[in-house]
Amino acid sequence: MDLFSRSWTALRTAVAELPDEHFAQPSGCTGWLVRDLVCHLIIDAQDVLITLVTPADTEPTRDAVTYWEVARTPPTGDGPFDALIVRLAAAYEEPWMLKFHFGDVAAAAGRAAELADPALRVSTRDEVLTAGDYLRAYVLEWTLHHLDLIAHLPDVAGPSAEALAQSRLLLEKIAGAAFPASFSDKDALLVGTGRRAPTDAETAQLGELAKQLPYVVG
Repeated sequence: MDLFSRSWTALRTAVAELPDEHFAQPSGCTGWLVRDLVCHLIIDAQDVLITLVTPADTEPTRDAVTYWEVARTPPTGDGPFDALIVRLAAAYEEPWMLKFHFGDVAAAAGRAAELADPALRVSTRDEVLTAGDYLRAYVLEWTLHHLDLIAHLPDVAGPSAEALAQSRLLLEKIAGAAFPASFSDKDALLVGTGRRAPTDAETAQLGELAKQLPYVVG
């Protein structure tokens, strides 16, 4: 629960401090500019708010690991949802408008998470899980999107070492295998989720795991 708040605060701060010109730069998400990614984060924050006020009275069907649907093909940016995000982001016209809306909704999502009972059962995507597991799953979401945010912005602070380490552990549980110790947590996440291709040396270190990559979570 605490790591959710810390990782979310770090991402919110990074967005709030972006100069206007950075919003027109590419992000780490194929086909999306930084402004498109921030627009997507608004929807993510809305999902957190909706889920935390949607209690369930049945047993959990998912946990922080099994919450994720895994694909093997990275998105191309051509899907209808991707295109919708681009249109929504363009409608804001000025970066300050996007920052304002994101900051407002993101702060509310952060407060809701801080107030949530970790044992509360909540419903999302026709599944049930505890609020604690749901928020733990979202640490991976925030960390990956924080990496997407800074992909072409080397002067912007990235996710914390703690968030990277915990997200790597969660991805390894999803994959059912550990990445080589020689991989940094950041590289394990980028390569493991298909955000960049492994080098020849990394492919050799991955061994049989290389054949299973990427793990595209969503």
